[in-house]
Amino acid sequence: MNSKELIRVLSDSIASTSNIDKDLFPKMGVKRGLRNEDHSGVLAGLTRVGDVTGYERLEDGTLEPTPGKLFYRGIDVEDLVRGIQGENRLGFEETSYLLLSGRLPNKEELDAYTRMIAETMPLNHTATMNIINLQGKNIMNILARSVLELYTYDDSPDDISPANLIRQSINLIAKFPTIVALAYQVLRHDQMGRSLHVRHPFEDKSVAENFLFMMKGKDNYTDLDVKILDLALILHAEHGGGNNSTFTVRVTSSTETDTYSAIAAGIGSLKGPLHGGANVKVNAMLDDIKKNVKDWTNVKEIDEYLMKILRKETFDKTGLIYGIGHAVYTISDPRAILLKEMARELAKEKGREEEFELMNLIEERGVERFLEYKSATAKKRTCINVDFYSGFVYDAIGLPEEAFSPLFAMARIVGWSAHRIEELNFTSKRIIRPAYKNVRELQSFVPMKDR
Repeated sequence: MNSKELIRVLSDSIASTSNIDKDLFPKMGVKRGLRNEDHSGVLAGLTRVGDVTGYERLEDGTLEPTPGKLFYRGIDVEDLVRGIQGENRLGFEETSYLLLSGRLPNKEELDAYTRMIAETMPLNHTATMNIINLQGKNIMNILARSVLELYTYDDSPDDISPANLIRQSINLIAKFPTIVALAYQVLRHDQMGRSLHVRHPFEDKSVAENFLFMMKGKDNYTDLDVKILDLALILHAEHGGGNNSTFTVRVTSSTETDTYSAIAAGIGSLKGPLHGGANVKVNAMLDDIKKNVKDWTNVKEIDEYLMKILRKETFDKTGLIYGIGHAVYTISDPRAILLKEMARELAKEKGREEEFELMNLIEERGVERFLEYKSATAKKRTCINVDFYSGFVYDAIGLPEEAFSPLFAMARIVGWSAHRIEELNFTSKRIIRPAYKNVRELQSFVPMKDR
């Protein structure tokens, strides 16, 4: 038997050996996907870092949809964003300070923290050359490998004391944008045959501006580009302890593994298209709609095409309108509301107002068509999520799709770090170890001659 035949035999066995009757899950009380029957999340832990709300549980146990809210250390993210914007400042560094420490910094603390982030952004020569020499087709994989490599440059990589965890967290928050930008330049060179540009971050610029500079070069971005990227980073920085990648970081951290191993695991989780790659699918869907809908203002024509998508007749035939729906949010996603406001302004600056209005109409009609089509099975209200507009925003400021998921990681490293610190500093530590019920029937060993 050759290798190809062996792989076929092994893969054919999966159909029987990996199949589990779906009726067994409710029968045995298994919360598939750690979700309850009403689709709410199973309570698996407590946190003081962030909170996500989209419904209220009534006395009879049913869920009542409510406008979505996102809280960072008890502060409504809308209040945080409005406060920062009202003072005409960028806010990602301030947000990361808040999430790491649990409180807002004063001016002296924020200045020192911002300076430390900027000074820590550059990679040493060895790390830079190693990334340049990496051969990879996906920036997320290069990012994960680079994070694991940072372990070798750390004098105290396994120290889980609070001070060392903070130091490591700041180091990762600062270096993620540099690694992502350099990885893209390498990918661009290897896969597209373009010139390799290695740009070093400035020590007096924000994370958002430095990233745009390292990706696009000097004078190739506007003040609005910087502001909206900063906003996107704020809105993606944290989303509670139950989202898949953060939970992954908490699970691995509960073993007291090192920071770099835990964060690399989070990157692997976020890379999955069901988690961090949704905005790429939104953009692809929008491109498909733009090609197939002749009149972008015709409600009837848009409705008909959206129904074709839901009936799995067109686009990728999954039956999904990408960017609509969320595990927690029901009436609204606060991140989408805040990003949409500035996206409108960005569309005006870039001359893409017609495209923005099409998205606005798809948002309105898409939610209605989804609820209409899914009325027999849908058990909750639904709304657009932040991914609906984030892909448009990134594209409008000239960032490539290859960087969309890494951008998510650039922001979420803050939340990952805060949750890791919390997990390791519980007064009563316990390794996360849920149970799986074995439902395979017993069998006897069969001698080789009888098989």
